[in-house]
Amino acid sequence: MSVSVVLVASLKSSRFFPDNNNSSGSFEVTCCFPFVFSVPADIISTVEFNPTGELLATGDKGGRVVVFQREQESKNQPHRRGEYNVYSTFQSHEPEFDYLKSLEIEEKINKIRWLPQQNAAYFLLSTNDKTVKLWKVSERDKRPEGYNLKDEEGRIRDPTTITALRVPVLQPMDLMVEATPRRVFSNAHTYHINSISVNSDYETYMSTDDLRINLWNLEITNRSFNIVDIKPANMEMLTEVITAAEFQPNQCNTFVYSSSKGSIRLCDMRASALCDNHSKLFEEPEDPSNRSFFSEIISSISDVKFSHSGRYLITRDYLTVKVWDLNMESKPLETYQVHDYLRSKLCSLYENDCIFDKFECVWNGSDSVIMTGSYNNFFRMFDRNTKRDVTLEASRENSKPRAILKPRKVCVGGKRRKDEISVDSLDFSKKILHSAWHPSENIIAVAATNNLYIFQDKVN
Repeated sequence: MSVSVVLVASLKSSRFFPDNNNSSGSFEVTCCFPFVFSVPADIISTVEFNPTGELLATGDKGGRVVVFQREQESKNQPHRRGEYNVYSTFQSHEPEFDYLKSLEIEEKINKIRWLPQQNAAYFLLSTNDKTVKLWKVSERDKRPEGYNLKDEEGRIRDPTTITALRVPVLQPMDLMVEATPRRVFSNAHTYHINSISVNSDYETYMSTDDLRINLWNLEITNRSFNIVDIKPANMEMLTEVITAAEFQPNQCNTFVYSSSKGSIRLCDMRASALCDNHSKLFEEPEDPSNRSFFSEIISSISDVKFSHSGRYLITRDYLTVKVWDLNMESKPLETYQVHDYLRSKLCSLYENDCIFDKFECVWNGSDSVIMTGSYNNFFRMFDRNTKRDVTLEASRENSKPRAILKPRKVCVGGKRRKDEISVDSLDFSKKILHSAWHPSENIIAVAATNNLYIFQDKVN
């Protein structure tokens, strides 16, 4: 495994936005740590904080999971509190081959979801296209010694040499972090798994592919319940696929799933065992004047997330992020343009397949700010209260220690200012598809291809 860069940065304004004393809205990078990921297998495919924010997990195309742990605060170096260092690395999935269908199953980690911590160990779910695994990450700093039937090397002792009964004792050893697979959930999906979501009862989770959603018990690996099935009897009649799904954070019976047609369906498992009939449908009518060849493609929802309160939803399509109120199905409560300057570039984006990129979106801990990615390693933040937004760039060039990370602007036409970048100069091979926000603090993790950047509020 090779290394690129992990940056821990601090943001020089409250809530990631310019304050009255800092009109430029600059952001100050305080630390830089090199963790290199430089081959195609090292491209980061998912990022996820655990429920406390003390751990951060990333999955990559090579099937590996890297867990980072936050530094504990010390009196001598209080500024190191926000730093994340490698805690554990393990191979979650291996490449497989389906002999019945003659298909290769790649090892790429599609999603990681943490379970709430119940004891000293940590548990997480990771999935590739076909198989979900439950991993236990635990620490060991003692080893047993003094066995009767085995020597210290683990070899079986000759029974004739055993003359006395020994009581094994635990001896201190160097701290070792172990990752062990506790459950393997397989053979339940015909199509590729695109999302997993842990239920608020912490006993079940659901896995979603293009046409079906399955409900699993975390203790049972050989059986799952199909709760949504949109596969038509004749596949030629197929008009949409499921793109993402998530449980409501406070109600274990409610979940939503989004489709490639731009609709979101809210389902209640109390109504029926098979939730093909939704309880609510969230869909914005299309403006006929904006209808084009690309309309259906750019309206496909790539991600859906419940707010922490459970009252709102955010959805990400190709050009926008929308906020939906669960009590209002007719139209979104708020719509934010992520990169509307690309609307005139849709033809070329279609030709290079970028129009099919699937960007994620996340809430901050208080549900007041939304973050999502864009091209050229840009990522966008929208403050719901002030209606202000900012574009930032995650790059190795401008993220050196103590450097100032300033908001970026894209120039669409006319004369370009010194600090602006032309829309024709954007690098579409550099994109931020995956990001995560600390559950309670202003710390964000941004994956830019094979680089992971961590930014935090300024530490005084």
